[in-house]
Amino acid sequence: MPQETDKLKILIYGLNYAPELTGIGKYSGEMAEWLVGRGHEIRVVTAPPYYPEWRIHEEYRGRLYRSRRLENGCLVWRTPVYVPRQPSGLKRVLHLISFVLGSLPVMLVQIFQKPDIVITVVPTFFGAPLGLFVARAADAVAWLHIQDFEMDAAFAFGILKSKGFLRQTALSAERVFMRRFARVSSISAKMVERAQSKGVLSERTVLFPNWVDVEQIFPLTGANPLREQLGLDDKIVLLYSGNMGTKQGLEVLAPLARAFAPTGEVADDRVHFLFCGDGAFRPRLEMLLQGLPNVTLLALQPVELLNELLNAADIHLLPQRASAANLVMPSKLTGILASGRPVVATAHAGTQVAQVVDNGAAACGRVVPPEDVISLRQAVAQLVADPELRRRMGNNARDYAVRCLGREETLLQFERDLLEAVPAMMQAKAAKQLRSAVAPVAER
Repeated sequence: MPQETDKLKILIYGLNYAPELTGIGKYSGEMAEWLVGRGHEIRVVTAPPYYPEWRIHEEYRGRLYRSRRLENGCLVWRTPVYVPRQPSGLKRVLHLISFVLGSLPVMLVQIFQKPDIVITVVPTFFGAPLGLFVARAADAVAWLHIQDFEMDAAFAFGILKSKGFLRQTALSAERVFMRRFARVSSISAKMVERAQSKGVLSERTVLFPNWVDVEQIFPLTGANPLREQLGLDDKIVLLYSGNMGTKQGLEVLAPLARAFAPTGEVADDRVHFLFCGDGAFRPRLEMLLQGLPNVTLLALQPVELLNELLNAADIHLLPQRASAANLVMPSKLTGILASGRPVVATAHAGTQVAQVVDNGAAACGRVVPPEDVISLRQAVAQLVADPELRRRMGNNARDYAVRCLGREETLLQFERDLLEAVPAMMQAKAAKQLRSAVAPVAER
């Protein structure tokens, strides 16, 4: 049970963690640091940082296991993991399983630390049974936080190609384990609904969206050093920044850039494309863009340059595959909105991305059908031609980020949900014990 001061002992179990700069690792690291700042005791079991480069960072090589108490107070265990250089479907599965096997001894030791809550972060769902076991053995709240419906996405994107027994077995196992967690949270309302469709009781679900620090990411006025350095001050810059993986549908970027190139259908020498990031798809993207003079490719930028990078854009690009609808919620959207720039996203109507971006008079940008290059080009051309529309949509984006995605407000609500979960679990256990005690009496 928590102490009288309402300070919790929390174990976070997940594949990705800071200092990874993008996606899940970034959010898990910021969440842990914030909770420590509130006085909670945080332990983390995770892999060495490797994402999105799919290469373990140099300083974390050479040792299978290591533990370190960070300056912020978190105790972080790094456990071994197999990281394939070219992550095919089978290699991805082996990668995920290797993390679970490598983390097994460390997770078992955590039982004796008696956490109040064990938060298992998905991906990877392969770790859900172990997280659930440790929580049960420690008499703790078992909490599942879904950043990505990994099983659904693997089949939808063709990472796993089976349509028969394997698929049915995997999705059935997911449902069985998911329903056994005391709390299941996810990052968008649509993803929470999806968890409920898999059999999780609505009273056990929690909305825990990704956030943005609106004091660190904000609209810049005046000169932008990064734009100056890249020689883009006189250009209308279209930016894609983040992971370059299989889920993003980045194939549409090459024909879009080609259309605005000097020999393209809508040639415009004012328009320049800036693509920044790393991931499994980057080599393919580089090949598709070869020879285009209106494209600059950058590596992932350090976190201290993130605000300059996001503000280097006049228009942000947010492509997604059609099959990604409500399976994932792109984490990069929070920073895009906070930067006060409009976005052109590819998403189906009614999805969470579409509801946020193209919300009538409060629209933050334009939404076009996934993988529809012509519609994408038309939406971009409209924003390129209309600076007042860009300004208005950028203001809407910033307003939405401040109102709905602020870091402090989001994490305060999450803390309240955590504090409520522990007594709720204890009450449920007491009620179950009472029913067990009464049943034999009633039978007599």
